[in-house]
Amino acid sequence: MNTGNMSSKEIIKDLLLRLPDEVSLHQIAQEIEFIAAVRQGVAELDRGESVTVEQLEKELPSWIMR
Repeated sequence: MNTGNMSSKEIIKDLLLRLPDEVSLHQIAQEIEFIAAVRQGVAELDRGESVTVEQLEKELPSWIMR
């Protein structure tokens, strides 16, 4: 599915049509959250807001809990 030209509402309608009838509200919410995160990431990349591997390697140690 190419969601590039779809509105958020259209994407959710499509999602609901593809999910099985017995899906829980929690599972639906997780799917919506995943789609939103991916769309946000793509938008950031489109705006040139990416992080280089070098930047990531520098920041990664601070993300690890000890």
